[in-house]
Amino acid sequence: QVQLVESGGGLVQAGGSLRLSCAASGRTFSSYYIAWFRQAPTNLREFVAGISSTGGTTAYVDSVKGRFTVSRDNAKSTVYLQMNSLKPEDTAVYYCAATRRPGSLTSTLLYDYWGQGTQVTVSS
Repeated sequence: QVQLVESGGGLVQAGGSLRLSCAASGRTFSSYYIAWFRQAPTNLREFVAGISSTGGTTAYVDSVKGRFTVSRDNAKSTVYLQMNSLKPEDTAVYYCAATRRPGSLTSTLLYDYWGQGTQVTVSS
Protein backbone atom coordinates (compact mmCIF):
# COMPACT_ATOMS: atom_id res chain seq x y z
CA GLN A 1 0.00 0.00 0.00
CA VAL A 2 0.95 3.61 -0.55
CA GLN A 3 -0.20 6.65 1.37
CA LEU A 4 0.13 10.02 -0.34
CA VAL A 5 0.22 13.47 1.24
CA GLU A 6 0.26 16.65 -0.85
CA SER A 7 1.62 19.99 0.29
CA GLY A 8 2.71 23.31 -1.14
CA GLY A 9 -0.57 24.78 -2.26
CA GLY A 10 -1.59 28.35 -1.55
CA LEU A 11 -2.65 31.69 -2.93
CA VAL A 12 -0.51 33.27 -5.63
CA GLN A 13 -0.92 36.08 -8.14
CA ALA A 14 -1.16 35.37 -11.83
CA GLY A 15 2.31 34.89 -13.28
CA GLY A 16 3.65 33.52 -10.04
CA SER A 17 4.98 30.09 -9.14
CA LEU A 18 4.30 27.30 -6.68
CA ARG A 19 5.90 23.93 -6.08
CA LEU A 20 3.67 21.11 -4.94
CA SER A 21 5.04 18.04 -3.19
CA CYS A 22 3.56 14.58 -2.92
CA ALA A 23 5.18 12.59 -0.13
CA ALA A 24 4.58 8.87 -0.06
CA SER A 25 4.89 6.17 2.54
CA GLY A 26 5.53 2.58 1.61
CA ARG A 27 8.64 0.73 0.51
CA THR A 28 7.37 0.16 -3.03
CA PHE A 29 6.97 3.82 -3.96
CA SER A 30 9.62 3.61 -6.67
CA SER A 31 7.54 1.07 -8.59
CA TYR A 32 4.53 3.37 -9.00
CA TYR A 33 3.56 5.72 -11.78
CA ILE A 34 2.57 9.00 -10.11
CA ALA A 35 0.19 11.52 -11.59
CA TRP A 36 -1.13 14.92 -10.64
CA PHE A 37 -4.80 15.66 -11.18
CA ARG A 38 -6.79 18.78 -10.42
CA GLN A 39 -10.42 19.55 -9.81
CA ALA A 40 -12.03 22.96 -9.93
CA PRO A 41 -15.52 23.56 -8.50
CA THR A 42 -18.22 22.09 -10.76
CA ASN A 43 -15.55 20.46 -12.97
CA LEU A 44 -14.48 16.87 -13.39
CA ARG A 45 -11.11 15.83 -12.03
CA GLU A 46 -8.59 16.18 -14.84
CA PHE A 47 -5.12 14.81 -15.49
CA VAL A 48 -2.41 17.45 -15.26
CA ALA A 49 0.94 15.63 -15.38
CA GLY A 50 2.45 12.23 -14.75
CA ILE A 51 5.82 10.60 -14.28
CA SER A 52 6.99 7.04 -14.71
CA SER A 53 8.44 4.99 -11.88
CA THR A 54 12.04 5.79 -12.84
CA GLY A 55 11.32 9.37 -13.80
CA GLY A 56 12.38 8.74 -17.35
CA THR A 57 9.01 9.50 -18.94
CA THR A 58 6.70 12.40 -18.25
CA ALA A 59 3.38 13.52 -19.67
CA TYR A 60 1.40 16.75 -19.48
CA VAL A 61 -2.00 18.04 -20.45
CA ASP A 62 -1.66 20.57 -23.26
CA SER A 63 -2.81 23.50 -21.13
CA VAL A 64 0.22 23.24 -18.80
CA LYS A 65 2.97 22.26 -21.25
CA GLY A 66 5.90 24.63 -20.98
CA ARG A 67 4.71 25.95 -17.61
CA PHE A 68 4.59 22.91 -15.31
CA THR A 69 7.32 20.37 -14.64
CA VAL A 70 6.85 17.06 -12.86
CA SER A 71 9.82 15.32 -11.21
CA ARG A 72 10.48 12.72 -8.57
CA ASP A 73 13.08 11.77 -5.99
CA ASN A 74 12.64 8.10 -5.20
CA ALA A 75 15.21 8.27 -2.40
CA LYS A 76 12.87 10.71 -0.66
CA SER A 77 9.68 9.01 -1.86
CA THR A 78 8.48 12.36 -3.16
CA VAL A 79 7.08 13.67 -6.42
CA TYR A 80 7.07 17.37 -7.23
CA LEU A 81 5.03 19.60 -9.50
CA GLN A 82 6.75 22.88 -10.28
CA MET A 83 4.15 25.32 -11.55
CA ASN A 84 5.31 28.52 -13.23
CA SER A 85 3.46 31.31 -15.05
CA LEU A 86 0.31 30.43 -13.16
CA LYS A 87 -3.04 31.55 -14.54
CA PRO A 88 -6.40 32.03 -12.80
CA GLU A 89 -7.69 28.99 -14.70
CA ASP A 90 -5.13 26.86 -12.85
CA THR A 91 -7.13 27.41 -9.67
CA ALA A 92 -8.20 24.01 -8.33
CA VAL A 93 -7.57 21.36 -5.71
CA TYR A 94 -4.54 19.39 -6.83
CA TYR A 95 -4.26 15.69 -6.06
CA CYS A 96 -1.48 13.19 -6.54
CA ALA A 97 -2.31 9.60 -7.34
CA ALA A 98 -0.42 6.34 -7.76
CA THR A 99 -0.84 3.25 -9.91
CA ARG A 100 1.11 0.21 -11.05
CA ARG A 101 -1.55 -0.98 -13.50
CA PRO A 102 -1.32 -0.56 -17.26
CA GLY A 103 -3.96 1.49 -18.98
CA SER A 104 -5.01 5.02 -19.78
CA LEU A 105 -2.81 7.14 -17.56
CA THR A 106 -5.09 10.15 -17.86
CA SER A 107 -8.08 8.30 -16.42
CA THR A 108 -8.88 8.61 -12.72
CA LEU A 109 -10.13 5.02 -12.83
CA LEU A 110 -6.60 3.67 -13.25
CA TYR A 111 -5.31 5.00 -9.94
CA ASP A 112 -5.53 3.02 -6.74
CA TYR A 113 -4.16 5.53 -4.24
CA TRP A 114 -4.95 9.21 -3.81
CA GLY A 115 -3.83 12.00 -1.55
CA GLN A 116 -6.22 14.36 0.21
CA GLY A 117 -5.48 17.28 -2.11
CA THR A 118 -4.00 20.73 -1.75
CA GLN A 119 -5.71 23.97 -2.78
CA VAL A 120 -4.10 26.21 -5.38
CA THR A 121 -5.68 29.61 -5.92
CA VAL A 122 -4.38 32.01 -8.58
CA SER A 123 -5.66 35.57 -8.39
CA SER A 124 -5.86 37.84 -11.42
